[in-house]
Amino acid sequence: METAEQGAPGRVTEDRIRVLPNAVVVLDGVTSRTRPPDRNGGWYATQLADQLSRLINDTDPLKDLLARAIASLVTEHGLVPGDSPSATAAIVRWSETTIDALVLCDTPVVAFGQTAHVLEDTRLEDLRPDPEILRWKNKPGGYWVAEAEPAAAHQALTASWPREEIRQVIVATDGVSCGVSDYGLFSWEDLKQLPLGEVLDRIREAERGDSEHKRWPRYKTHDDQAIARLTT
Repeated sequence: METAEQGAPGRVTEDRIRVLPNAVVVLDGVTSRTRPPDRNGGWYATQLADQLSRLINDTDPLKDLLARAIASLVTEHGLVPGDSPSATAAIVRWSETTIDALVLCDTPVVAFGQTAHVLEDTRLEDLRPDPEILRWKNKPGGYWVAEAEPAAAHQALTASWPREEIRQVIVATDGVSCGVSDYGLFSWEDLKQLPLGEVLDRIREAERGDSEHKRWPRYKTHDDQAIARLTT
């Protein structure tokens, strides 16, 4: 397992990676506009990562495990739907025979066999043109994210592949996947072999060259970055 991460310049990253004996968890924390600084997206992502690290086992569906983790945070910290920090979530779990993956919001998983199998949740991206996008959070017809409603976990996208057919798996927050999906700097196949630190640096360099957001319209110049690469 290889990992790389860095925060956006001038800030502490709110992305989290947890490598477990049979799984990797990648989260992208999102800060609520109304919550105090000590409960920002990084705090939530840390808490959720801790819960998932305790709960992940070999057999239970990943959606159920994520729902339990969210429910535990709601109970322990009194989180309120719609008024709490949140996080995107991606989980990859492996056994001797199978690789299971879950994606909730924009942290894709790509499994490489004879072809690249891309598991991505585009519901948030599809709603980007709406200036009131937050009204669609964890709502039918909207987008779903880990926050204070356990039912959101059951809106995650999942996939399973025979382990013998998969050679590598990549999990990346949107601060990295944008290098493929938005900027066109790489293909997913490129990320199988490039040094992960180089991937992060090349994305940063491209963003600095478009500081006015003209080539690639976006709401901030840089995002936190986190990527994990598993060789099976």
